[in-house]
Amino acid sequence: MSKLAIHGGTPVRTKDFAEWPIFDQLEEKLLLQALRSGKWGGTGQANSPEFNNLIEQFERDFAELHQAKYAVSCVNGTIAITAALQAADVKPGDEVIMPPYTFIATASAALAYGAIPVFVDIEENTLQIDPDAVERAITPRTKAIVAVHIAGAPARMDRLLDIASRHDLRLIEDSAQAVGASFAGRPVGAIGDVGTFSFQSSKNLNCGEGGVIVTNDPEIWEKAWSVCNVGRIPNGAWYQHERIGQNYRLTELQAAILLAQMTRLEQQMAVREKNAALLDQLLSRNEAFRVVQATEGTTRHAYHLYMLRIAPNAADYIEKNDFIRKINAEGIPISYGYVPLHQNSAILDSIEQWTGERREYSCPVCERLCQREALWLHQTVMLGDEQAMHDIADALDKVASSYR
Repeated sequence: MSKLAIHGGTPVRTKDFAEWPIFDQLEEKLLLQALRSGKWGGTGQANSPEFNNLIEQFERDFAELHQAKYAVSCVNGTIAITAALQAADVKPGDEVIMPPYTFIATASAALAYGAIPVFVDIEENTLQIDPDAVERAITPRTKAIVAVHIAGAPARMDRLLDIASRHDLRLIEDSAQAVGASFAGRPVGAIGDVGTFSFQSSKNLNCGEGGVIVTNDPEIWEKAWSVCNVGRIPNGAWYQHERIGQNYRLTELQAAILLAQMTRLEQQMAVREKNAALLDQLLSRNEAFRVVQATEGTTRHAYHLYMLRIAPNAADYIEKNDFIRKINAEGIPISYGYVPLHQNSAILDSIEQWTGERREYSCPVCERLCQREALWLHQTVMLGDEQAMHDIADALDKVASSYR
């Protein structure tokens, strides 16, 4: 066996992975168009009557991409969740069931106005929210379920839709990582009552910061639009504020970047899908690892992340942090991934502040996978060439073999 790079050996890979973001003259052209229009913000009129409102164009195009009737753009994906919950009539004190294997924003967006996260465990093979655990957690205080499409793979939407329908609950899709993903042939986002997306710098569709809310429900659209537009109503007077809202609007400059970036989305998705299929094949030969499965019914995976696991038996002798250090030294940017959100002290403190009680949640699958098994490769790695996938597999083989 060759010497590990961390011990002075030659790294498997010395070449960089894909740079991000990817852009060219199209972004420049649309940005200059927005710049010269004089309409930079989310409201107001352009200096030129020929200028097309880029925010409105983006909202139409994005809604069409996800087979939604409506889209409301906003400043980021966190605010998108907050506004979506409010638009779905989730009130302070209402409980919202969600997975603990997600970015903190899924929970903090609810806590921002007093909705209470209730964490339930995830499925071992998919790392998605466990529908059986969801149903067990429903109480008279439950108002909504948040399905997080982790890594860009859809959650088990058929089961969650059935549960939400039978218990008269709202189903919100946190699709921050899942632009372009689909379940049973339907794009995620508008399968449930309302969905949200993020355009933060790391996301597959990126404008630095930004978010959007999609829905097929006109009432939810009107409320979400109002929340993001200082409580105004569509087609109302400028100073007609019908509810309490905030200024959460996207800018024309961000919309310009998004419109350009959308032209690259399909080609980039195809590259990630091809590379993921190859990596699945290469890793299947090594018993030290398990490929994270897509939920049954998934028709397209967005691969914001390629997730893999150290096999449970291998995790007895491969320590996760030690493994990451060694694989990183081989030139492969594998990362640790999320920590269990249900154990985050800031979240638990905030829940206690709102409820007056210190809550505890049992999510043993999430805890074990976080601490011992789950590993990530980010979407930019998945934009590499075929040799990059072979380098990843070779480095995984090399480092795993060193433990034996």
